[in-house]
Amino acid sequence: MSKVAIVTDSNSGITQMEAKTLGIRVMPMPFYINDEQFLEDITLTQEQFYERLTDGAKILTSAPVMTDFTDLWDELLKDYDEIVHIPMSSGLSSTCSTAMMLAQDYDGKVFVVDNQRISVTQRQSVLDAMMLAEAGKSGQEIYDKLMENKMESSIYIMLDTLYYLKKGGRITPAAAALGTLLKLKPVLQIQGEKLDAFAKARTVKQGKSIMIKQVVDDCRDRFGSEKGENIHISIAYTYDVDAAEIFKKEVQEVFPDHDIVMQPLSLSIACHIGPGALALTATKAITV
Repeated sequence: MSKVAIVTDSNSGITQMEAKTLGIRVMPMPFYINDEQFLEDITLTQEQFYERLTDGAKILTSAPVMTDFTDLWDELLKDYDEIVHIPMSSGLSSTCSTAMMLAQDYDGKVFVVDNQRISVTQRQSVLDAMMLAEAGKSGQEIYDKLMENKMESSIYIMLDTLYYLKKGGRITPAAAALGTLLKLKPVLQIQGEKLDAFAKARTVKQGKSIMIKQVVDDCRDRFGSEKGENIHISIAYTYDVDAAEIFKKEVQEVFPDHDIVMQPLSLSIACHIGPGALALTATKAITV
């Protein structure tokens, strides 16, 4: 039976401490804040990130350098036969394509999973990979299972402010000014590769209702499970944990039988959307 190591990055929301408990490895994502490099959960905490973000610092995301991948893989292959590496979505970062290119030199021992996940959905892929590895599946079998489930996931994100989308050039200043004037709460979606517009809400209450309704619809229409059986329901947020706890209670009323996971949203997304965002996700469960 092949011994398989599981690797992901900090976009999964899995901390370095949690990774040790789980028996996996998490690559920290680099950030440049006013041209100084920081590593998520190593030299940059969530609190420090939001403090610098709200102070107006220039924050840029970056991909790990090539040797970050190869040094880690070389180390793991001393004790493991194969590696399953689960990076953030290729549509949101070059990290995945870099890993896939480097894996070609590892004679089929490194499997890079490009299943378009980020944050709590990426975390679920890691947990699924662990389950499959513990069941004795090979690296190829784990890769195939995760890729088979590639499009069976939805993320909806309600923004509290348009300021950071405008700052990053993702919407025009005029659109941001109009949206702010009308007090709009945009709802974005990730279906596969990209972060796209989904709906516009006039209030936080309406925005939350839109996300909940869409996840209910996805469970029924996309995943074939009207009550959400065999669907992982998760919540992510940026900075405002109290608002996230309130939202979790509201979602729990709709999905009373679910153990709803709640985690901070990836900082790689947070730097583009700012604090106060709420996200709701649904991911079809994988079975052995």
